[in-house]
Amino acid sequence: MAILAPIFGIFTSFILIYYLSSLNRSNIFLALFFLCCNAIVLVYFGLHFTKNLFWEGICFVNWLPLSYLLGPLLFYYVKTTLSESNKLNKIDLLHLIPAVLCIIVCLPYTTLPFSEKIKIAHNIVDVTENYTVNFYLVSFEFILFSRSVHLLIYALLSVGYFYFYTKKEFALFQRHSSNHKVLQRWFFLLAFIQIVISINSIGHMTTIYGHEFYLFGFKSSEIFTEKYYFEICGGGFFIQNIFLFLFPKILYGNVSYSDAVKNENIIEVIKSNLPSKTKPSVDINDFEILLNAYLLNVPFVKKEFTLSQMSFDLKIPERFLSTYFNKELQITFSEWRKNLRIDHVCKQLEQGLSDNLTIEAISINAGFASRSKFIDAFKERKGVTPSAFIKSTSKELVS
Repeated sequence: MAILAPIFGIFTSFILIYYLSSLNRSNIFLALFFLCCNAIVLVYFGLHFTKNLFWEGICFVNWLPLSYLLGPLLFYYVKTTLSESNKLNKIDLLHLIPAVLCIIVCLPYTTLPFSEKIKIAHNIVDVTENYTVNFYLVSFEFILFSRSVHLLIYALLSVGYFYFYTKKEFALFQRHSSNHKVLQRWFFLLAFIQIVISINSIGHMTTIYGHEFYLFGFKSSEIFTEKYYFEICGGGFFIQNIFLFLFPKILYGNVSYSDAVKNENIIEVIKSNLPSKTKPSVDINDFEILLNAYLLNVPFVKKEFTLSQMSFDLKIPERFLSTYFNKELQITFSEWRKNLRIDHVCKQLEQGLSDNLTIEAISINAGFASRSKFIDAFKERKGVTPSAFIKSTSKELVS
């Protein structure tokens, strides 16, 4: 049954690649990150739990370079999710150097006949437990230590990049993205899992190589046992697959770092973010024609009208819409939506269509979350309260 956990994670990875890569390129890096994580869990299973010579030969050493891809892929995912270009620079390829070096270092083992690999793997894993293999340049011990330190550094780097990027954006626009909180929780959760896994791995490797130490009064051999090592590493990688389903905007959506939107429940989030084929490129003039036709149905009066919903309805990437409001209109999506709602209310009041409604009913019909928010927004937009505006329009209608 344990084999089902990584297989489930690999299946999830392909969902992200197949359905969501067209919505947001950063999803590709998230999918590849999950794919590597679950492939490593499969390696743990094949190497230490199957007790099968064939799988021991397959899983021993051959997949070590994957460990050096986890950190860069996590960092790529964070970077491309936040940046407007959604693309990597050539200099970003430097992050892959450790993985390439690991491939070169492992060549003395990976180029051996498979029968020799089986003997070496079985002897080390099930007999001697002495993790010593002849590599180029560095020892097996160095690789096992450095891969965990490498992951730990990149987890901290990803958190730091998110913190400093969002701090810079807030200083520039005086507001956080609509997706700031969900992205913050998601990025920090992923990073935290990698930090726990890497620290556990460093502790275990330190112990098995004879460098025992004390932690909180306990011997490292009692804390970082082989049993705990595999449970924490394998369990951590598996649990993050489950956590992905608790973040529907991440799993289903075109999530970008965009304008402030609130009051979305989980059903609305899932509905508004289901993946659908998007237009590869959009001309501004064509988009404005499409937008004007879309607004004839006054979708903005619905409480669940969000940037994600608009993206879903128009089949246009959320990032394009966000750029359109910020760069072309120089206004946030929430301000644009609020203006549309106020103008819609004013038009109805001027035509006498809302004479018999209370202020609260008018605010609900316009999509506002509460009466007070409607009054504040109306006064900000028109300079008078809704009551004063109704009185003035009533006098004009009478005269």
